[in-house]
Order: sequence, then structure tokens, then C-alpha cells
Amino acid sequence: MNEKRAVICRMLDFYAGVLSLRQREALELYYYEDLSLAEVAENLGITRQGVYDAVKHGEEALYALESTLGMVKRNSSVSEAARRIIELTDNEKIKALAGEILAGQI
Repeated sequence: MNEKRAVICRMLDFYAGVLSLRQREALELYYYEDLSLAEVAENLGITRQGVYDAVKHGEEALYALESTLGMVKRNSSVSEAARRIIELTDNEKIKALAGEILAGQI
């Protein structure tokens, strides 16, 4: 479950704004806050089944978005390349630029 949680959280970082408000709230409480379905239901004032449906449909939407757009995969590739550049070069300017990429400044 931890690997799935990490994947969902990364996708939420990129695609949360595309989800419905209900899906976004349910997924954030369930995955970021690690609340149970019952606790999410209480927080949102909906049934446990409503939370389950919002989480399930939200997950499906996130996977579909990633499959179509691939932003999480691309970001991971760019980050890995920047880390490798930092490891392999002695040039401080290049290391600084790669560090800016990792920090999201470029």
C-alpha cells in the first residue's frame, strides 16, 4: 500500500486541480492525511460509500491523466537526470544549474 500511496500522492501533486472538488478532498484526506474512509466521511459530511466512490473514481482519473499526459514520469526522469549530472560533473556552474532543476526553479 505504501508504494501505491506514494504514486497517488505524486499524481495528486500534478493533477489535483483537474479532479472534482469532492474527489480532490477525499483523496487528499485519505492519502495525504492517512484518514480512514469513515474519518474522511465524517470530515466531508458524506457517507463512507460516497467517500469510497470519490476515492475510486479519483484514482481512476489520476491514472488516466498520467497515462495520457505522463507528467509524473517526465518529472521523475528529469529529476533523475539532474541528480546524475550533479554526481558526474566537477563543474560547479553545471551542478548549480542541475540543483535549480531539482528545486523546480527552471
